[in-house]
Amino acid sequence: MNYLAHAWSFLRNGSADPYELAGVAVPDWLGVASRRTKCRSRDAAPHLDSENAQLAALARGVCRHHADDAWFHESPAFGALSLGFAKTVREALGESTSMRPWFLGHILVEMLLDDELARREPGLLDWYYELMTHVDGAWVAASIERMAQRDVGDLALFVERYVEVRFLADYRDDDALVMRLNQVMQRVRLDKLPAAFTPLLAGFRGAVAASFDELVVDPDLVGKTPVALETGGSVSA
Repeated sequence: MNYLAHAWSFLRNGSADPYELAGVAVPDWLGVASRRTKCRSRDAAPHLDSENAQLAALARGVCRHHADDAWFHESPAFGALSLGFAKTVREALGESTSMRPWFLGHILVEMLLDDELARREPGLLDWYYELMTHVDGAWVAASIERMAQRDVGDLALFVERYVEVRFLADYRDDDALVMRLNQVMQRVRLDKLPAAFTPLLAGFRGAVAASFDELVVDPDLVGKTPVALETGGSVSA
């Protein structure tokens, strides 16, 4: 899952704590700000019952991130879409570059799901970013550093930039989406996408829209207790 789909776990109920939203974004933020540092469910779980409500909310978000990723990446819809996108990219663009179609297929499903969610829920993206303006990036960085017991690099600065730039809104426009995809490709040292890639996006968007319901709700988590939802029934992630 990407940022907005992860946040939807909380936002779908009509209310959310900004620090739950921060927590559910933390593992992905670390992937940019400090790639060698991981904050796992087992790191956050001891803080779920903290007397500090802000810290407990942050921990709930981290645990929920891993619970959601666990079912999402094993779901038939995600598997079929990511594999199908990879095949389409390979057939259209060939295998002469280091684009890694399987990696591209994976992140395309996640990014396009965020866009489809924003399209179906008018005002959701603005509400999400408004809530995120209440997050203290320096406090989040210090708290996650204590949880993970590792340096978190430029996490505090990245949180501020994340809220300021609002790059999730770029996913609606094909050219802007390709620009954001190329930033990811550069970060993992893969080739930039050629111009021939952009026309493929219309079909990819339609495929994600058609599978939307299967991509946003894990039926196995329905009816579980709040702690089970936050941890996916486990703190081993």
